[in-house]
Amino acid sequence: MVQLLRVAIGADHGGFDLKQVLIEHVRKLGHTVEDCGTNSRDPVDYPRFAHAVASLVANGRADFGVVVDGAGIGSAMAANKVPGVLAAACYSEALARNAREHNDANVLTLGAGQVSVDTAKAIVETFLAASCTAERHRARVALIREIERGRLPESTHGSQDLDPSDVARVAEKVKQLLAAGGRVSTVAIPADQLVKLIDHTLLKPEATRADIQRLCAEARTHGFFSVCVNPSYVKQAAELLRGTPVKVCAVVGFPLGAQPSEIKALETRRAIREGAAEIDMVINIGALKSHDDELVWKDIRAVVESCQERGAVCKVILETALLSDEEKVRACELSMRAGADFVKTSTGFSSGGATAEDIALMARTVAPRKLGVKASGGIRTYADVVKMISAGATRVGCSSSVKIVEEALSLAGRRT
Repeated sequence: MVQLLRVAIGADHGGFDLKQVLIEHVRKLGHTVEDCGTNSRDPVDYPRFAHAVASLVANGRADFGVVVDGAGIGSAMAANKVPGVLAAACYSEALARNAREHNDANVLTLGAGQVSVDTAKAIVETFLAASCTAERHRARVALIREIERGRLPESTHGSQDLDPSDVARVAEKVKQLLAAGGRVSTVAIPADQLVKLIDHTLLKPEATRADIQRLCAEARTHGFFSVCVNPSYVKQAAELLRGTPVKVCAVVGFPLGAQPSEIKALETRRAIREGAAEIDMVINIGALKSHDDELVWKDIRAVVESCQERGAVCKVILETALLSDEEKVRACELSMRAGADFVKTSTGFSSGGATAEDIALMARTVAPRKLGVKASGGIRTYADVVKMISAGATRVGCSSSVKIVEEALSLAGRRT
């Protein structure tokens, strides 16, 4: 169910026409709108309207604000002068999602001369639907608030890589796995938490538009974290999931990883432009096995940079079934060095998928930089998911997601 919000919207003369369209659109979404002006195309000063919107947000009379001028930049600067406001100028859905999820922005600024009407509508929908929940992002937003108060804590650079709670979490999960001799732990994951760990996946070459429609409908119904699709279906999935918290994940360099880095970067930019919030890229496996670490790093970095430019998450697929333990560790280290957000086990197209042992090894290796670990390939049951999470996975990719959730609900019913 969509949360109903109070939204303050304002614009200068250059943004007047787009403001009127957005007011109608936001109201159709069911939200309450406060129109802060301007009320005509007569020339006015944008800082006055940015201040009016920002003040309503700062004093709690509005949950979010939207300001439109010619470029969106000046209004962001003006709004950010109001204590309590975090304003972001956004020109794509990916940036709007990033502004909310990573920066907890509460005022969105748009440039009427920079985006089309349809893009502006989509940006506003995404901004209002997203939320900042990850603790690492909330901690950084808290630092921004401290700057506003004039008391930024001393830098923790050099000691911020791993906090005690993360050490305890990884150590405990590995300990459980080793103590159980590799058997599934008795950890129970409630269904409402389980769905937020799942990338609902359909990557079969024979997948049709109808199959993607069904995948997205299932994701909406169950509230999965994302759908993971081939690049040609990103646009369709993004349209089907617009206005929901479910993200779109696209694979890049899939499934072999043997494409040139420039092609992977191009794939990445197009997928994000069409609505992908996360990218799962396959490394150059042959280069890794040839000990050409610089090529592997540059390959990953090309995709990471394309993601960072547009506020998307980058996951690096290692294809662990083809690697030795030494190669898995080296691939994780190169992923950390390249600035990736996750490491991932498998494409699902090779000789094997995720194993608890590989997840535990990857989790230990990337723990110093707090990268996520995604288990994928051969995960078909609730027990499989529990096994991977117990070993250190923070996300799972599976095509049997609905069956897994139904199994979790059934087991929960038996416990009660």
